[in-house]
Amino acid sequence: MSDPERLDLKTADEALIARIRPLLKRRKGISDKKLFGGVCFMVNGNMCAGTWQGSLVVRLDKPGHEAVLREEHTAPFDATGRVMKGWALIAPAGIDTPDTLRAWLDRAVRYARSLPPK
Repeated sequence: MSDPERLDLKTADEALIARIRPLLKRRKGISDKKLFGGVCFMVNGNMCAGTWQGSLVVRLDKPGHEAVLREEHTAPFDATGRVMKGWALIAPAGIDTPDTLRAWLDRAVRYARSLPPK
């Protein structure tokens, strides 16, 4: 990947992070930290959502993994070359409005809240 491509992806991630933060900032137990070359949002210490090369990464329940991947604009999350069950990559077209982004974040937050706090 060339330097201009890296800069474009970094800019896309920064723009997405700027859209996510206001949607999560008033919720209890939310924090964020740099992870995997992007930003990961946590709920009570559990990973919930993040950014990856301009797309949204969400954590959802593993039993529903295949059903989520049948939804429009979704793909398996495989940053390491191995699909991470329970995680989905949502393309920019799937989060292009505040409502669609909020809907995915709501799903991810709901799942993360179901986990024991860390």
